[in-house]
Amino acid sequence: MSEIQSVWKPTRKYYLNLIYFIISTIIVASIWPHEPNWGVIRIIGTYLLVLSCYLVLWFFLAHYRSEVLDVTRKTLFITLIILTFVLLTRTSLTFSDPDVLFLVPVVIIPVVIRIFYDARLALFILLITLMLSGFMVPDPFLYIFMSFISGMVAIFTLTNIYRKAKLLITSLMVILSYSVLYLGLTLMRDGTFSAIKLSEFYFFTGNGLLVLLSHPVIFIFEQRFLFLSDNTLLELSDTNQPLLLKLAEEAPGSFQHSLQVANLAEEAARKTGANLLLVRAGALYHDIGKIANPKYYIENQIDGISPHENLNPEESVKVIINHVKNGVILAKNFKLPVQIIDFIRTHHGTTIAYYFFKKYTDLHPWDTSKENDFKYPGPKPFSKETAIIMMADAVEASSRSLVNYTEESISELVERIVYIQEQDGQFSDIPLTFKDISEIKSAFKKRLTNIYHVRMAYPERGV
Repeated sequence: MSEIQSVWKPTRKYYLNLIYFIISTIIVASIWPHEPNWGVIRIIGTYLLVLSCYLVLWFFLAHYRSEVLDVTRKTLFITLIILTFVLLTRTSLTFSDPDVLFLVPVVIIPVVIRIFYDARLALFILLITLMLSGFMVPDPFLYIFMSFISGMVAIFTLTNIYRKAKLLITSLMVILSYSVLYLGLTLMRDGTFSAIKLSEFYFFTGNGLLVLLSHPVIFIFEQRFLFLSDNTLLELSDTNQPLLLKLAEEAPGSFQHSLQVANLAEEAARKTGANLLLVRAGALYHDIGKIANPKYYIENQIDGISPHENLNPEESVKVIINHVKNGVILAKNFKLPVQIIDFIRTHHGTTIAYYFFKKYTDLHPWDTSKENDFKYPGPKPFSKETAIIMMADAVEASSRSLVNYTEESISELVERIVYIQEQDGQFSDIPLTFKDISEIKSAFKKRLTNIYHVRMAYPERGV
């Protein structure tokens, strides 16, 4: 095998993504308006222009959003979004009134992409779609300029879509931006108010109102492409959810631990730019597997009696490690999204249940072959969010064993826990920088210091 082949080898996902891009290119180039007298050369030129747009999109995703190309359904989602609105634009041109074009709600593109990804990708996808559609319309500059600026306005106003009023405000701002831009461009071109057509404002109003369809569109994409919106994450984080209520009732100590992990993880997510809502939801559900055998976990042992006293280390570790497997099964039974299940699977990575491993080696110092039996099955964390939960889980659990809660002892604990995980290679599958890890540790120290701060001793009141 050559050196190049050993470095990079096309995968099935790569070929599927390539097929999606090729099919999209062919469809878009085929529906572009063609004059009857166009020859082969002009048609080839059309395909080259469309191909150029898709190549730029491919390189953008490869450089800045590689996770999209790593998951086939995400690539399909992007190509379908673009193709749908190009087809809608082409269809609008079949009407006798060319201004029907402005009824096509292209602003939905950045709204939907912004929900599942970020503003940068949303704007880029909008721009590519407008470029592909712009060659079809009678006045490309007017169409691209007005649609792109309105799309930017939509993104800037859509900060918290889980608040219902936000989408309505976005809809109104889209109507306003289209109207203002149309007024400005018309007055600049014609120099008279008589050139302004009142009918245009009806189309702009309809366009803005159609933006309200984003909610059902988002729901459809969530179901079909396994995405998670902020609304869904907020619903999952409600402690009145059946599974969280079950955890609170049957394993109250584990439930309180999960709440504290969520608080720690939120602080770290805020500092590192991770998905805060996803981190909180993942933290709340990461230990639901403990519902199966709650008394085997120290945080649920009220009377101080541990069932592990009657088990040998091999039996104990099986029960402890199985909470990951039980959690995955429970999550699937309650139809939790796969992104939340990932937190259950990865929050211990491939670490060793060291307490029981140490107990075993104390009893059998000559036996070094059992280490793998005391390891969690993994996988290791594979995103910034899952890594934060792994750190927060270990730090929160260990903080309960501190004798004296001082800034020094809390700092030493956080540094030691994260260092051990780093040395164990638990973060080898994540693009975490030294700055990220430093900020995560800083967030943990700050939050733990606030939780365990020393209180002043109040004098007792006499009877």
